[in-house]
Amino acid sequence: MRKTKTFEGKRHVYDTDKAEECGHRAFGAFGDPDGYEETLYRTKGGLYFVLGTGGEASPYPAQDIRPLTAVEAKQF
Repeated sequence: MRKTKTFEGKRHVYDTDKAEECGHRAFGAFGDPDGYEETLYRTKGGLYFVLGTGGEASPYPAQDIRPLTAVEAKQF
């Protein structure tokens, strides 16, 4: 997935095909409307982002990318 987002006042391109996967976590069971999965990525430029996918009642009702700071990525 490739998406352009504004983060900390700058536009960045986040691309899961070109970034390095750093971690993965899941909340809830498969098919749970509140359940979701997050995958942490790091770009070649050192930016972090999460690709989230989930059920209709989750924080990710549609697949989306959310940029993170380095501190947030470390806490992931």
